Amino acid sequence: MAEFPHAKPNVRNIVVVTGPTASGKTEVALNLARQLPVDLISMDSAMVYRGMDIGTAKPDRALLREFPHALVDICDPADAYSVAQFVADADAAVRRAFERGRLPVLVGGTMLYLRAFREGLADLPPADPAVRESVRQAARARGWDALHQELQQVDPEAARGIHPNNPQRLGRALEVYRQTGRPISRWWREQQDVSVGRRLGARLLEFAIVPAQRPMLHERIAERFDGMLARGFIAEVDALRRRGDLSPELPSMRSVGYRQAWQHLEGHFDRAELRQRALAATRQLAKRQLTWLRAWPGIRRFEPGDPALLAARIRELGRLEIC
Repeated sequence: MAEFPHAKPNVRNIVVVTGPTASGKTEVALNLARQLPVDLISMDSAMVYRGMDIGTAKPDRALLREFPHALVDICDPADAYSVAQFVADADAAVRRAFERGRLPVLVGGTMLYLRAFREGLADLPPADPAVRESVRQAARARGWDALHQELQQVDPEAARGIHPNNPQRLGRALEVYRQTGRPISRWWREQQDVSVGRRLGARLLEFAIVPAQRPMLHERIAERFDGMLARGFIAEVDALRRRGDLSPELPSMRSVGYRQAWQHLEGHFDRAELRQRALAATRQLAKRQLTWLRAWPGIRRFEPGDPALLAARIRELGRLEIC
């Protein structure tokens, strides 16, 4: 495997360690932090929420004290956390790492976050509350699948990249079209260069932990979820549900596993079916992540293996002896 091209003078490095859920990317990033002066930055859309620990596979408190992660536990589950907020927060964390003379390492599997961090975000028009409410009413009346079909008619390019089960992105795409008469994909294409290199003056080195065999990944997913159940995942979701200010419609509670556990606690199905539904949803998430990664240009892929050896290989390929 060839090394990355040499960086231009005065261009700093940002490392990304990504991959499908349960692939072992966190362990690789932690081993990289054991080998180099690193600032870890979470790239996980569920780990931002406080109180969502077991079901997000969040590192435990002792590990977070030893290896702090920026963008973990920064948001209450009752609040939404947007892609734009992630890019702003990640940019700030990267700048702090550079100021400290440390290597910023983004670790996580939220591919939408990675794309937005890498390419920047289009300068979209501000949301119109009335238009947003009209889209929500249409979703309640017709369902998100019908709205996805509507988006396919007016903006097939955007529809190809937005899953029907992602109401936040789907709704925003329809809002922009209804508000401006222009497809959101056109706004994306016409944006100025706001890539990470332009914003931060940095070279992005992207690595993915990707099992070649799907059954191996499915086995890892099942083992991890069974461990979550043993550590009290259902009790964690029950505590969130008893707060009284959360609902299954919130982005936090739509996270894989949490949605199914909430439905189980509402009496819709038993624990055995909870496990089956959560595993199916997690496998679907992994499939989407793998689809993203197959089309991702310039990323280096590794089979899961010894995390310390993989971290050493990342150091070698990225020439990361000096941050």
